[in-house]
Amino acid sequence: MKGLILGLTLLSLFTGVALGLVPNARLAAGQDDKAAVTGLLNDYFRAFGKLDVQAILPYYLEPSVLITARGVAAMPTHAAMAAAFTPLMEGLRARGYARSELTTLHMKRLSATATLVSGVAVRYKADGQELERTGVTYVLHKTDNGWKIAVTVGHDAESVPRLE
Repeated sequence: MKGLILGLTLLSLFTGVALGLVPNARLAAGQDDKAAVTGLLNDYFRAFGKLDVQAILPYYLEPSVLITARGVAAMPTHAAMAAAFTPLMEGLRARGYARSELTTLHMKRLSATATLVSGVAVRYKADGQELERTGVTYVLHKTDNGWKIAVTVGHDAESVPRLE
C-alpha cells in the first residue's frame, strides 16, 4: 500500500507539472538541457541494448514510476526496477533482440528540473530486421548529478504526443 501511495503521489506531481499546474511549468527548453537530455536518452538506449538490467539502473531516479498496459507501478528502489525490467529483457533476448534506437523524439521543458520527452523506440534483431516499435514517454528530473528518468510510460507507437 505504501508503494501505491508513493506512486500515486509521484504521478500526481508529474501530471501537475505536465499540465502546467506547477509554477514555471511552461518554460522553453534550453539548448544545454536539450542536448543533455538527448545525450542521456541515447546513452540509456545503448545501455538497454546490452539487455543487462544493471546497465540501465543508473539512468533512473529513486523512486520512479512505470506506467504500461499492465498498470502503474511505483519503483521505490533500483532493486524494484530490476525486478520489473528483467522479464522484459529476457523476452526480448528470446526473440532475437540486438539493439534499440529512439526516433521521432519530441521534448518539452516543463520547469527548471522537469522535462517531458516522447518518441518511438524501434527495436531490431541482430540481422537488422525490425523487431517492433513501441511508444515511450519519459518525465526526466534534473538532479545534482544530471538528468534522471523519473517516469516511464510505454504506449502505442502511433500515440506519441508532439510536444514542441
